[in-house]
Amino acid sequence: MNLGQPDTQGAAASTDGLPETGLAAPGPTVSQLLDEAPTSRFHRRAVLISGMGFFTDAYDLFVIGTVAALVQSQWHLSTAATSWVAGSAILAAFVGALVFGRIADVLGRKTVYTTVAAIMIVGALASSFATGPLFLIAARFVLGLGIGGDYPVSAVLMSEYANRHDRGKLVGLVFSMQALGLIVGPLVALILVSSGLADSVTWRILLGLGAVPAATVVYMRSKMPESPRFVARVKGRAAEAAQQLHVFAQGALDATSTVDGGTHTMTLSEFLRNKRMLKLALGTAGTWFLFDYAYYGNTLSLPSILKEVAPHATMQSKLLWTLGIFVVFALPGYLLAVAKMDRIGHKRLQFIGFAVMAVCFGALGLFSGLTTSVVPFLAIFGLSYFFVEFGPNTTTFVMPSEVFPVSMRTTGHGLAAGIGKLGAFIGVFLVPAWQAGLGLGGMLLVAAGAAVLGFALTAILPEPARRSLEEVSGED
Repeated sequence: MNLGQPDTQGAAASTDGLPETGLAAPGPTVSQLLDEAPTSRFHRRAVLISGMGFFTDAYDLFVIGTVAALVQSQWHLSTAATSWVAGSAILAAFVGALVFGRIADVLGRKTVYTTVAAIMIVGALASSFATGPLFLIAARFVLGLGIGGDYPVSAVLMSEYANRHDRGKLVGLVFSMQALGLIVGPLVALILVSSGLADSVTWRILLGLGAVPAATVVYMRSKMPESPRFVARVKGRAAEAAQQLHVFAQGALDATSTVDGGTHTMTLSEFLRNKRMLKLALGTAGTWFLFDYAYYGNTLSLPSILKEVAPHATMQSKLLWTLGIFVVFALPGYLLAVAKMDRIGHKRLQFIGFAVMAVCFGALGLFSGLTTSVVPFLAIFGLSYFFVEFGPNTTTFVMPSEVFPVSMRTTGHGLAAGIGKLGAFIGVFLVPAWQAGLGLGGMLLVAAGAAVLGFALTAILPEPARRSLEEVSGED
């Protein structure tokens, strides 16, 4: 497409029906220029800066399984207290996603972008100095507020920076930094557990290291530009937004003929009364809730699950198996999702992932022999992990950054992410209870049921792949 001309499909500046006057057609809007801008060094830098938040998220949320086992022994915690240690950050993420998602639509994405990174640093460091379970739960809650707030702002900023052809790939790359956290977390835990350090020192180092990735990017986040789509379409400063466009394509965009696409704002009360918005909220939040229940519930309970599969295995063996699942299955799933999701379709990929998850969890739940032998269990559970990443773990993060209008985009994403984290929090408490009451097979059948419901609810969402944000959200 010639970047000097607007894309008339869904464009605010359409020339359809105008008489032949000999006048030049109006120029493109800021959003249309961004939709056709080539992926540049700026986008790759933005992926890294945003992605470090999700590295922190994965590292902090998944090392807590090992930490909880260590502090349970040191402080003689009950099962309920241990669950609060493991789940407090997730509950806080529910609050953080809702609160900071809304703030980012009111004050701007950039303000929240820096703030949540600073909160993650404070929460991680405070956790490492905990003197008892209440202190640790409170510190983890602070950490979770930052993690939850990072979800909507990082996803939406990357989505609004990106062009329409590579948007899924770029937002997916941000989220795929989780894969490194999933690998580094168990690897660091394995090294420390095997080092001979006292357990009381090991868990403090594990939690304190969570501050490092957020600390490396907090300054760089403060230097990132505000979303031009937000500046132009919500704040009504199209000329200011146009002046920033050279940053996104390293001079490849000519913004001299940019037109003002007009402001597009929706209040929170209008959002809550709009049937289409409520349908999108149900689809994005509902699928994320069902996915996170199964995913986080199973993942954070993986030490206890593996204990039932192999009762006599050492902690080092279980950490090695966990690391193997992440390296052999999860990491390739992330990479393939990033490479193929824009071609396959974001909605279609979510269908595929939920379907395979349901089959894997169902098989493990129905055939008891698969949960009493380590190799078949790890193979099938690992396959489910591949399609978790090559499926709803990636797409439930990407799609809420695409389907809502610009003035409610972080609010909508924050709602979806928050409800998702609520599902994860419930999973942390219910999965051990299901496992105790129904057995491992029964618990996995419940997870299979959640995947089936997630598959069904995906049907109400639109397909956003390779379409403009304005077209998908219905703004134009």
